[in-house]
Amino acid sequence: MKSFIHENFLLQSSQAVELYHRYAKDQPIIDYHCHLQPELIAEDHQFENLWEIWLKGDHYKWRAMRTNGIPEQYCTGDADPFDKFEKWAETLPYTLRNPLYHWSHLELARYFGVYESLTPDSAERIYNSCSEQLQTKEFSCRNLMHKMKVEVVCTTDDPIDDLSAHEKIAKDEFEIKVLPTFRADKACMVTSVESYNQYLDQLSEKSGIEIRNYDDLINALQNRHDFFHSRGCRLSDHGLNTFNSTNGQVDAVDSVFAKLRNGNHPSHDQLIQMQTTILWELAIMDHEKGWVQQFHYGALRNNNTDMLSRTGPDTGFDSIGDTSVASAMSGFFDHLQNRNQLAKTIIYNLNPSDNHMVATMIGNFQDGSVPGKIQFGSGWWFLDQKDGMEQQMNTLSNLGLLSRFVGMLTDSRSFLSYPRHEYFRRILCNLLGEDMKNGILPDDQELIGKMVSDISYWNARNYFGFYS
Repeated sequence: MKSFIHENFLLQSSQAVELYHRYAKDQPIIDYHCHLQPELIAEDHQFENLWEIWLKGDHYKWRAMRTNGIPEQYCTGDADPFDKFEKWAETLPYTLRNPLYHWSHLELARYFGVYESLTPDSAERIYNSCSEQLQTKEFSCRNLMHKMKVEVVCTTDDPIDDLSAHEKIAKDEFEIKVLPTFRADKACMVTSVESYNQYLDQLSEKSGIEIRNYDDLINALQNRHDFFHSRGCRLSDHGLNTFNSTNGQVDAVDSVFAKLRNGNHPSHDQLIQMQTTILWELAIMDHEKGWVQQFHYGALRNNNTDMLSRTGPDTGFDSIGDTSVASAMSGFFDHLQNRNQLAKTIIYNLNPSDNHMVATMIGNFQDGSVPGKIQFGSGWWFLDQKDGMEQQMNTLSNLGLLSRFVGMLTDSRSFLSYPRHEYFRRILCNLLGEDMKNGILPDDQELIGKMVSDISYWNARNYFGFYS
């Protein structure tokens, strides 16, 4: 069966076709948030086969396979790589109307030139062809990024990371900027007293600061924040279940931290107070350095505790949470704004019912200093599909300035995810093209085309300061 991927895929009007091909298609990619392993880029890793690069670690595909009745041994288990791939090929025809169907065929087409639909009948042929291509230098990690016109990549890194992979990439004078992002979740959130203290010991060793009290913790984080900045970092990122706001005093946080350091477990409210206060301290560091801070919130993680014990986190057992958040979010940012310490900020919500709240919240804290200083982030995780992207852009259009939107990111662990930028751009152009066709927007290609090129590339380039 011939693939449905063609040059005007998703473009349903002549206006959309022209917008995409003239103003979006050839723009470089700034992937300002992802989970690629910098070590693989540093060594310019070659993947052994299509399973390793495409299915290994992909919890999106695993969720679909489980839903299709595929046993766990073919997802996270010890089955043969080709046998796992066959089970994915068996599943893919059942993903019709799921974004996996679009993504998978775009990835096969854009990287491997495969326009044949993946089915059980074509599985062995496609697997062998793609795996053979992966053995060539053209398909090394760095060259895969070149192939997709990637210009900047921001990985996600813990404060205790030594960033040696980033140093090697920079030393090699690799043409694509590969920069770290400061992700201090483990310094803020306490899952167990024992693991938290173990982490603090590691942070102490990396920073050279003995962490005995709360001030020591902030000094150690400042030390690592400074180190990351010296290595080109210009963004932080925080994964939150929800926002919290507290009027906690520093002396109260001191006592909570002391209790933890002594091996005792504070109350839930005390932990929330400490977490929020640490986040404020990190936000101040970001503001002082001109960084962009990102907040991803709204996930309900590790729902299946049996599978968590068997396969670990990030294996496909998370879902959308529904915690009330507006008041706490407002208080969190207001605390910083009142002290003139609110950095450029991107907020990503996972529950689409929060779209209008987030789109109005960002308007509360724009200060005229930077276009789109506070951003409503692109559809994230369960929402980075056609309907989720359209809802996010429609809401932002109605309540803010879509023209100032910094656009798409992969948020992926896979080197084959860059067609998600193409997917986003096609959806953007189709959305605007339909409005032009229907007379809702001017039928002015130059005017709307600038908007498309800005959202696809230029807004992100100007916003993040990677070139300053």
